[in-house]
Amino acid sequence: MSSIHTRQSTAQSIPNAPPSSRKRKRPAQPQVSYRSEYQSDQAGQIREYIVIEDTPEPDGQVPPPHHNLPPGLAPTVSSVFTNGGVRTRAQAAAAASIQTSIPPPSSAASSAVPPPNKRRRKETFADSTPGTTTPVAPRPPQPLAANGSASGPSGAYARKAIASRGYDAQKQLVHGGSTTWGQGGGSGGTESVRASLVSRASTQLQQPATPVYDDKEGYYIITPGDLIGNRYQIVRLLGQGTFGKVVEATDVQSKKKVAVKIIRAIPKYRDASKIEIRVLRTLRQRDPVNENKCIHLLEWFDFRNHICIVTELLGLCIYDFLKENDFQSFPRRHIQDFARQLLTSVAFLHDLTLIHTDLKPENILLVDHQYRTVNVPAPPNSRSRAIRHKRILANTDVRLIDFGSATFDEEYHPTVVSTRHYRAPEIILGLGWSFPCDAFSIGCILVEFYTGVALFQTHDNLEHLAMMEAVMGKIPTRMAVRGAKTKDEFFRQTSNANPTPILNYPGTRASRQSRKEVRGTRALEDVIKQNDVVNTRFLDLVKKLLIWEPSERLTVREALTHPYFDLTIPPEN
Repeated sequence: MSSIHTRQSTAQSIPNAPPSSRKRKRPAQPQVSYRSEYQSDQAGQIREYIVIEDTPEPDGQVPPPHHNLPPGLAPTVSSVFTNGGVRTRAQAAAAASIQTSIPPPSSAASSAVPPPNKRRRKETFADSTPGTTTPVAPRPPQPLAANGSASGPSGAYARKAIASRGYDAQKQLVHGGSTTWGQGGGSGGTESVRASLVSRASTQLQQPATPVYDDKEGYYIITPGDLIGNRYQIVRLLGQGTFGKVVEATDVQSKKKVAVKIIRAIPKYRDASKIEIRVLRTLRQRDPVNENKCIHLLEWFDFRNHICIVTELLGLCIYDFLKENDFQSFPRRHIQDFARQLLTSVAFLHDLTLIHTDLKPENILLVDHQYRTVNVPAPPNSRSRAIRHKRILANTDVRLIDFGSATFDEEYHPTVVSTRHYRAPEIILGLGWSFPCDAFSIGCILVEFYTGVALFQTHDNLEHLAMMEAVMGKIPTRMAVRGAKTKDEFFRQTSNANPTPILNYPGTRASRQSRKEVRGTRALEDVIKQNDVVNTRFLDLVKKLLIWEPSERLTVREALTHPYFDLTIPPEN
C-alpha cells in the first residue's frame, strides 16, 4: 500500500505580465493550476508526480495561424487558450506567432510563470511505463510564490510532464484495447487514464518481489539456516571453487552432519556435475563399504536450478593443512600412509577404466584434521634460529574427492587436463594421455608431501618442460621427435651432422626470472637425500613414477607392491 501526500497549488490573480523584450522573445504563459503527488514505489522510495488540473474540453477547432486569416479575424490570446493551459502543438505555435503583436488583456486574471532555470535540471519525470518512475531523490513540497511562479516545477515544465504522461497513458490504452487515438480528449478521458494508472500502480505495488537465490556468476547464495532439498539445513560455508560451493549441513532426518556440494547454475557446470554423479554412483555400486578410500555419495538432487551432491562430511584438504602448518613437510610415516591410500584409490579407479585426471593435494581430504603441536629446531641453513612449531596429525585417514573431470578410457579425451603443477609431460606436448598421467601426478604429490612445496612451480609450458629436465633428466630423443611434430615451438634442431630436436630453452623469449627459477630447480637426488633406507626406497618409488615416457612409467597397481611399503617407519616425536 503506497502512501500518498498531495500538495494542491492554484494560480493567483496578479498584474499582467510585462511585454516581451527584444532579447528574449518568450510568450507570456497563461495561468496554470497543478499539484504535486508523492507516492512510494515498490522499493519503498518516494517519487514526485506533477499533475495538471483537468479542464473542460475546448470547443471548436484549433484556429489557423493568424497570417492566413482574413484581416480582423486574427485570434486573441484568450481564444487560443480556452482549455485552461493544456494546448495542442498547433495551439502552441499559434500562441507563439501572435504573442508579440497582441498584448495580453489588462483584465486577464492569469499569472505569468517564468521559465525554468536552464542550468538546473528537474529531477522529477515519468517513465514510458505506466506506474513507474525513474529513481530520484525525493523533494519536499514547495508552495507557489506570491507572484504566481512556482519555486518547484515551472508551468511550462508541468505541461510538458503531463503531456508526456497523457501520451504514454493513451498509448497504453490503445494497446490494451480500451480506446483509440482521438478519443477521451476531455476530462472524462483524463479520468479514465488516471484510474488506469492508479489501478496498475496499485497492482504492481501489491505484487511480492521475486526472491533472488543466485549471484551474478551463478553461485548459490549461502544463508545459514536455509533448508535445501527439504532435508538439509545449511550450517556454514566450507569452500568455493570453479564448479560451485561446498557447505556443511545437518540432515534433519538423521541429525548427522553432511557436506553438500552446490553446483553453479550454469549449463556447462551442471553437465559436468552429472558426469561426476555418474562416476560416484559407479564407485558406490562397486565398493559399497568404501574400502578404496573414495568419497561416498549419499544422494543428489536438483534444487532451485542447482545440482546438489550430498556426501559424508570430512576435514581439511591436505593443501590447506600444509598451508596452516607453514608449508612444513609431513612426517615420513604419514607420507607412507598417504601414499598407500592414494595409490589404492587410484588403482581402484583404473580397474574400472576410469582416469581421475585432476589429482592434487586439494582433492585429498583428511577424515579428521585434529593435530598435536611439537617444537622443532630451525634447519641448519635457516637465518632464524628460533624454535618452530609443527603440527602433527592424529589421524592420517584420507579420502579422494572431485571426480568432475574423471574420464573413462574409452570415452572422449580433452586435449588438456590436470592442474598445471601436476600435469604430465605427454599432456603438455599434446601426445595424448591415459592412465599413466595419474601416476605422474601422484609422483609430484609425494614429493610435495616430503618438501612441503610444489615440485614444479610454474605457469608456462616451455618453462615447465625445462624444470622437468632439471628434475628428471633430459627428455628422451624419441619423445622429443614426437613432441616436435605437435609442439614445434618448444624445440630446435641440433647443428650436428644428424640433427635431432632438443628443448628450445631458454631461447630468446625466456625472462631473467624464468631462467633463475629453472636454475633453482633441483634434481630428485638432491631433493630426497639417500641417508637411510626409507629415503632410498622412497626416492626409487618417486623416480619410477616421474618418468618421461608414459609407457615406461610405473603403474599405480605396480607401485603398491614397491619395497617402500614393506618398511615400518617409526613415528616422529
